[in-house]
Amino acid sequence: MITRRLQIILGILIILAFVLILNMVRKRALELKYALSWFALLIGVGIMVCSPNTMDVLAKAMGIYSPVNMIFFMGFVFAIVIIFILTVTLSRLSVRVRKMAQIIAMLNYSGEEQTKSSAKGFVDQKESNK
Repeated sequence: MITRRLQIILGILIILAFVLILNMVRKRALELKYALSWFALLIGVGIMVCSPNTMDVLAKAMGIYSPVNMIFFMGFVFAIVIIFILTVTLSRLSVRVRKMAQIIAMLNYSGEEQTKSSAKGFVDQKESNK
């Protein structure tokens, strides 16, 4: 069972974390799509802090004998979800970087061709003026 003092401390920490994440989103240090999972975690922890019996009910409903084991299980699931989200994001960004590198290479190549053709035209024009 969780004591009243610990509930108050955890409540304050949850509010501080919520404000910190909101501030990071506001300053564009953290994108909203990544902050949403952290907000969901804070809301879930807030519910567990406000009504500690909820953890016992959830643990028994899932067939987990100890609420502490339920906390570890939920932390593990949350970590896996965050890792999956970051892996998908990393994959998308690597595809975008590859496409951008190809576009830059094509632009550099076409720029070199235009420079060569304009330089050749300039030389041809100079020789015809003599």
